[in-house]
Amino acid sequence: MAKLTESMTNVLEGDSMDQDVESPVAIHQPKLPKQARDDLPRHISRDRTKRKIQRYVRKDGKCNVHHGNVRETYRYLTDIFTTLVDLKWRFNLLIFVMVYTVTWLFFGMIWWLIAYIRGDMDHIEDPSWTPCVTNLNGFVSAFLFSIETETTIGYGYRVITDKCPEGIILLLIQSVLGSIVNAFMVGCMFVKISQPKKRAETLVFSTHAVISMRDGKLCLMFRVGDLRNSHIVEASIRAKLIKSKQTSEGEFIPLNQTDINVGYYTGDDRLFLVSPLIISHEINQQSPFWEISKAQLPKEELEIVVILEGMVEATGMTCQARSSYITSEILWGYRFTPVLTLEDGFYEVDYNSFHETYETSTPSLSAKELAELASRAELPLSWSVSSKLNQHAELETEEEEKNPEEQTERNGDVANLESESKV
Repeated sequence: MAKLTESMTNVLEGDSMDQDVESPVAIHQPKLPKQARDDLPRHISRDRTKRKIQRYVRKDGKCNVHHGNVRETYRYLTDIFTTLVDLKWRFNLLIFVMVYTVTWLFFGMIWWLIAYIRGDMDHIEDPSWTPCVTNLNGFVSAFLFSIETETTIGYGYRVITDKCPEGIILLLIQSVLGSIVNAFMVGCMFVKISQPKKRAETLVFSTHAVISMRDGKLCLMFRVGDLRNSHIVEASIRAKLIKSKQTSEGEFIPLNQTDINVGYYTGDDRLFLVSPLIISHEINQQSPFWEISKAQLPKEELEIVVILEGMVEATGMTCQARSSYITSEILWGYRFTPVLTLEDGFYEVDYNSFHETYETSTPSLSAKELAELASRAELPLSWSVSSKLNQHAELETEEEEKNPEEQTERNGDVANLESESKV
């Protein structure tokens, strides 16, 4: 019985240990069926169950954020113009057609009611009767007259008479409202057509960012380019580090945004984007990558968002292009392949090599560790000088202490010689 209990406890302990070992795997893949998890090899399952970084900004520049539980939806109606511009094209065209159709039908109904109330429908064939609108004999003709009035077509077949004051007032109201509707809808369509969002499609970012040495300093770099011949005026670049953090008080801040200096103080962030440029961020003590090494980089859950802004030369409207890099897209120890070559009388950009990189010798230590090694390399020199100076001072003092004894000995020897000579 005792053996049975011991065997049971051993089995239970073994199961608990197995559960403890495999518990992280079970936690990180709740969507996989148990059979699928068991069938997967252990190394593949662990690789797939690693932390998957959710992008804050996708590679095409669209923000991966959805607004939910917005109760104050009336705020969208207070800025109806922007709401219509932000709608998709199919909804925008549907609203465009519906607005005009509804206004034509509405005023056509009023024109028909006026003619019906005045009795124009009963005196269609009476030449002595003066109707409100000539040749208006039903709702269809009233609808056509409403379209002619609002669009100012004026075919000349249906005309309002001076014996209908209510028709004159309605004509003025429809003309004013029609002008407002035209200005609003045509303006909305014009702004939507001229939006510079499509201009950002020709502003390209490198698929990877690289970390390598530049002028003896560890730098994070990425490349930007413009495919069009019409340039971006007053182009500027900035970068943000998206990483969750916890404060010293224990507050957790998800997706905290930290500025990455790409030349703000030196003016290097203002670009003359005629040919592709490599944007460099020096990893120093103010950099968020100061303590990140090559081995630590894949373990970090971070995202670098880069934003390129400027004015479109053709329209003068502000354009913004965005992209992002996660840790798997940051290559340590690589540089970008040059794309600019000098031809006969001009420079040529080879965009086939725009995303290409090549490996270069780069230390795998962090910038902080490199700085500490550099400081340690300088310290022994100062230590040796100071130690030599101290040793030299000690030797001088020792020699000074020995000199009086030697002088006394020499004086004693001289005295003995004099006494011997006298004897």
